[in-house]
Amino acid sequence: MDSFETKLLLALFLPGLLVVFFTRVTFSHIVGLILTVALIAASVYAGFTHNWILYVADALSLTIGFWYAKRMVDKARTEQE
Repeated sequence: MDSFETKLLLALFLPGLLVVFFTRVTFSHIVGLILTVALIAASVYAGFTHNWILYVADALSLTIGFWYAKRMVDKARTEQE
């Protein structure tokens, strides 16, 4: 069984990385965010996340990942023009 520390560490990094990954695959930061939120919702529904601290860590990571993905897309569009 996973410890709380492991879940917290994954919650801090994995959602942000997933947003960036899905943004790179789909070329849209909005789609990347939606896909990542859907995966987190499925995880919550399955019972893997059950503590409010993990919800906050997921939200923080999503926010930072979305900010970075938007910056990445904007930079790519600027270079393309």
